[in-house]
Amino acid sequence: MSSSAAENKIEVLREKIRHHEYRYYVLDDPEISDADFDKLMNELKRLEAEHPKLVTTDSPTQRVGGKPREGFVKAKHSSPMLSLDNAYSDEELRDWERRVHELSGRTDIEYMCELKLDGMSLALGYSDGRLERGITRGDGSTGEDVTSNVRTVRSVPLTVSKDKLKKAGIPADFEVRGEMLMPLAAFRRMNEERERQGLSVFANPRNATAGTVRQLEPSITAQRRMDFFAYMLLKDGRTYFDRQSKAMDALELAGFKVNPNRRLAKNLEEVWKFIQSWEAKRESLPYEIDGIVIKVDLTAWQRELGFTGKAPRWAIAYKYAARGGVTQIEDILVQVGRTGKLTPVAALKPIPIGGTTVSRATLHNMDEIERLGVKIGDWVEVERGGDVIPKVVKVVEDAGKNNEHPRGHKRFEMPEHCPVCGGNVVRTPGEVDHRCVNANCPAKLQGTILHFASRHVMNIDGLGEVLVNQLTERGVVKNVADLYKLTKDDLLQLERMGEKSAENVLAEIEASKKLPLDRVIYGLGIRFVGERTAQFLAEHFGSLDAIMKASAEELEEVNEVGPRIAESIVEFFGDEHNRKLVSDLRKAGLTFTGQKKEKGTKLAGKTFVLTGTLVRRTRDEAKKLIEDAGGRVSGSVSKKTDYVVAGSDAGSKLDKARELGVSVIGEEELEGLVG
Repeated sequence: MSSSAAENKIEVLREKIRHHEYRYYVLDDPEISDADFDKLMNELKRLEAEHPKLVTTDSPTQRVGGKPREGFVKAKHSSPMLSLDNAYSDEELRDWERRVHELSGRTDIEYMCELKLDGMSLALGYSDGRLERGITRGDGSTGEDVTSNVRTVRSVPLTVSKDKLKKAGIPADFEVRGEMLMPLAAFRRMNEERERQGLSVFANPRNATAGTVRQLEPSITAQRRMDFFAYMLLKDGRTYFDRQSKAMDALELAGFKVNPNRRLAKNLEEVWKFIQSWEAKRESLPYEIDGIVIKVDLTAWQRELGFTGKAPRWAIAYKYAARGGVTQIEDILVQVGRTGKLTPVAALKPIPIGGTTVSRATLHNMDEIERLGVKIGDWVEVERGGDVIPKVVKVVEDAGKNNEHPRGHKRFEMPEHCPVCGGNVVRTPGEVDHRCVNANCPAKLQGTILHFASRHVMNIDGLGEVLVNQLTERGVVKNVADLYKLTKDDLLQLERMGEKSAENVLAEIEASKKLPLDRVIYGLGIRFVGERTAQFLAEHFGSLDAIMKASAEELEEVNEVGPRIAESIVEFFGDEHNRKLVSDLRKAGLTFTGQKKEKGTKLAGKTFVLTGTLVRRTRDEAKKLIEDAGGRVSGSVSKKTDYVVAGSDAGSKLDKARELGVSVIGEEELEGLVG
């Protein structure tokens, strides 16, 4: 057979196989038997073996191939992959809608309702219609390149033809975001096989999905029959279609698997009906869901609403009520967190809840124990929902009355001394929490290091709980600065630590030195200083030295920093141990300076309200423009408003401005004011 004839035959076979993969894995409606499909695949493999120069990366035979990887490379997202805020009741959902109405100035808003699939978010990048990369969510800005594993999932197209792209109205270069999950049937089969092999089983499909996607050997991923549902289409990091509903229809036309259980709702009443209908039917699905995602359908309004520090304002996840069960409290233990907080934890008779065996549940604090009236030996109702830590909801009267606890029903008292270090335990007046005051408490040290190394802080991958426990218990690491003194020999002495793993951990530690100032501030673990506050402090002061020298009054000038946060920062840097820690981190080479955000004065004292769709910039960009010039942006119009900046389709805020006689300007006039 000539090379050109072989090339034609190979391409015909590939198109046939892609068609049947789509029918089977996307539509769940196969046209041929498995045996006939295997014949087509084997014929293609034979021809490609005879003509190796004709093998292409998007051939169906290349879904699994190559040697196992030694690790995953980190990759930047085209735009942030943010998580969603949650609502747990009708009231919380209505509060979200009210905020959407107030911020947009509109009430005639349509919402796209989608099932909240319980899996793992991924971003797939296509170039000229071919799959080029698959990236995990990671910390939202950077994920891990898991392309080799994504390619093994047969509901993910390796290539999308020009005809399909044209029909769907999708450009040749695009990005698809969606949810990777493990169907329940595949989950059960996998666990049964692991049990036969004497291996540990996965607690639930979500954990199994995360473990599978991060397998270093693609052939294992291929065996586990993962599935992928697309829910977002981007071009150069921006939403491509003018409506979310159009994007999902286009993805479907292009051959992606899009969940059919979705609905465009005209108001919140229709949203609520959709939520209730699927709560009743969720057990009938072949995969797990834990709620419903609600999105403002119109893309222009999404951009207008913008984002908070961690989530879009135009979307929310309604979480279904947690699954629960009744069991007995065998004991109440005390855990010490990284801030020294003592948390009472119920040790339970193990009970299966939502695919996980639960043997611990939080009791939060002494006030909660007293409110519930919980005692050791009581039978209680325990709830678990999504990623929420299991908690004790209430005491169940008469449950297990013939099965009393051998120690009887005993009241719990918070210890006067820390169960980890023996240090004094105090409860500050006006607070609910008990805390260990010993700064050198090992429990606080382990928690502090885990916080410092976590994904959203210094992002030291591989520095997990088991490794941190060994490092602290052996005295190798006495504070976070000691991480930067670790050697390969230090790590190789630890259990289950190979040479490659040790090198990877050291490389991650070294890479963390390049992270910006706000991450370092957040990593110090200052009480009340979260991710967002750390960013504001870095922008305001521009260096860690300036923050250390600042008075409480100077700290309160920072956005969102009140007296309590300011006092906590002053107390932290007033402690000699903490100053020594900062000095050691400086010697290690961490970033101690950043870009100080100098505010202008042209709009000083002026209050602005933004409404409508802006053409030149997003709502957040316009807000930044005003604030950088010294102005303030408010969400509502009042007599104190100086200017309303109105874009197209401005809503009730524009009417309110005219009613009150507030100056209404456009984008060009705003730029003129800023100069």
